[in-house]
Amino acid sequence: MIEFPKEFLWGAATSAYQVEGNNMFSDWWEWEKRISLKHLSGLACRHYEFYAQDFDLAKGLNHNCHRLSIEWARVEPEEGKFSGEELEHYRRVILALKERGLRPIVTLHHFTNPIWFAKIGAWRNRKADKYFLRYVEKVVNILAGEVPFWVTINEPNVYAYHSYLLGLWPPQGKSFFRARQVTHNLVNAHIQAYHLIRDIYKKNNLSYPKISIAQNMQAFIPRLPSLANKIAVYLKHKFYNLEFIEKLIAHQAIDFIGMNYYSPSWVGKGGSKDDPSVLRKNSMGWDIYPQGLYDLLMGLKNYNLPVFILENGICTDNDALRWDYIKEHLESLSRAMQNGVKILGYVYWSLLDNFEWDKGFGPRFGLVEVDYHTYQRTIRESARKFSEVCLTNKL
Repeated sequence: MIEFPKEFLWGAATSAYQVEGNNMFSDWWEWEKRISLKHLSGLACRHYEFYAQDFDLAKGLNHNCHRLSIEWARVEPEEGKFSGEELEHYRRVILALKERGLRPIVTLHHFTNPIWFAKIGAWRNRKADKYFLRYVEKVVNILAGEVPFWVTINEPNVYAYHSYLLGLWPPQGKSFFRARQVTHNLVNAHIQAYHLIRDIYKKNNLSYPKISIAQNMQAFIPRLPSLANKIAVYLKHKFYNLEFIEKLIAHQAIDFIGMNYYSPSWVGKGGSKDDPSVLRKNSMGWDIYPQGLYDLLMGLKNYNLPVFILENGICTDNDALRWDYIKEHLESLSRAMQNGVKILGYVYWSLLDNFEWDKGFGPRFGLVEVDYHTYQRTIRESARKFSEVCLTNKL
């Protein structure tokens, strides 16, 4: 049996655009229609209406924290014009979590932007950080007393790569230079937001919150142990996994390492004893490799910062596989803790089935199944098994 600390945080995550529905002022909303995306986000899960019931489910599953995001485009649908109604909505959302004993982990940017911001170049704009900080100040001033954890930016590496290098997401750029430019601007935005958030808490005589980003990390593995492959693994790990975090550490603008982990990435050509073809996969074809989580966590040990697993999950129609995935990753997590890695908590992705960006509604990540015709929620057996771990701190 594995035991976790009494103060360990357990929960699940959502992001506003993927679950709320009708985020019509977001760049994604406009882009979906412009390119005729096969599956439009539309009403999504109608979480904007049903958040209280969804939080009841999370409470019933013994979660003690919940990660969610705020939709910038709702709060500031036109440049400089903030919606008091939407700010009040998100205040009610946060209070609903706290009333149920769920500690809020609030993400300020989860891939989507207001349309007006996109039209002026979004994160390529030299003044992007100024626009972002104006939004951050409004939100944090409203919510400061209620939020112990802030995540400024979700997966800045994924956002920069998918939107500006690979051309998969809006604005579908394919430029290494632009991807680097965006990454640089995101770093600057986080550093300034970090200090702004702390200043707001200080002015209000509040204890400082813990602030970070959610960094997507992949376990890079050489297909063959050749020197070229090992060098490639080292470089990918350094620039994809660590570069952003190391810049924040250098500027003393990070309180914990927020980590999202799903799968490994195979580097180079040739076979290996862990040939990816023999590994189990999720419904999008991503390999399942719990050892990768352990390896990454051990690699973070030298930074002397606590780690918070802010996303870890699987899309699958096989719920038994979902539980296996959770159980095996928690075992890797525990091994890392036993070897000296300080871990604050584990947040599963995601609480609900949701709109999985350009993949539409096909991938099912949820602990809770969503019927997209009736919007009925059904708790999966994997969620019940995970709830026992949340309740007892034992696996």
